[in-house]
Amino acid sequence: MDWSLSKIIRIETGSVGVSTNDLNALLRLYEIGDVDYVRRLIDLAKATRQQSPWSKYRDSIPPAFFQFLEYEAAAFVVREYESFLIPGLLQTEQYAATVISEYKGNYSPRTIEARVEIRMARQQLLEQPNPPYLHFILDEGVVQRLVGDRDVRAEQLQKLVDMAHRPRVTIEIVPFSAGLHRSLGETFSILEFQDTADDDVLYFENARDALLTHNEADEISLYREIFENLRSISLGPSKSLAYLIRVAAEETP
Repeated sequence: MDWSLSKIIRIETGSVGVSTNDLNALLRLYEIGDVDYVRRLIDLAKATRQQSPWSKYRDSIPPAFFQFLEYEAAAFVVREYESFLIPGLLQTEQYAATVISEYKGNYSPRTIEARVEIRMARQQLLEQPNPPYLHFILDEGVVQRLVGDRDVRAEQLQKLVDMAHRPRVTIEIVPFSAGLHRSLGETFSILEFQDTADDDVLYFENARDALLTHNEADEISLYREIFENLRSISLGPSKSLAYLIRVAAEETP
């Protein structure tokens, strides 16, 4: 078919979509003949050729994070642990703007605006008729750390309280009293999908880099185990909510 090697690599790694004609050719080459399976893959190929709602931000975010946004929008369960900052899905707009402008890098005002817009748009997941199940575990330092001024902090704490009351949102706090544990300093997300045939996705992000993997079953299993260990040393959902309510009340003028 006179394809370049780079085209095949991009298709096979999922970094680009694939036309139905190209997919049919590949399936014949790979000797995939099951009619129902082929039909499902063709339907998926057609769907991926549609414009992504995140496409307009492609130049403003790392490729791994762009892929993460696509996966997150389709996730059935999101599990996230944070050691340093409030998770993006729980941030207020002012908190997000402060983090992106002061912590994430020396970005232009345009890039900062785009990234804050992305962060707020991601939260529309929570407004769907059947939103995903969201399980957050936060180190106590995340809650106690001052980001921005006191008004930003008070608004952010109240949002955490409001979010924790939602039926599909769980927030748990790992207290300082838990001492050293194997996840201290870690930050990661695990995305799970309703179709059991779809691989889970593991995502890491720090101030300078982002990494996404969906084909490392052993590593994903390890981090799922770590997540459950964190739950075992957390305050639990009800005590975590009581803690957040108390801290928010202390911050309210």
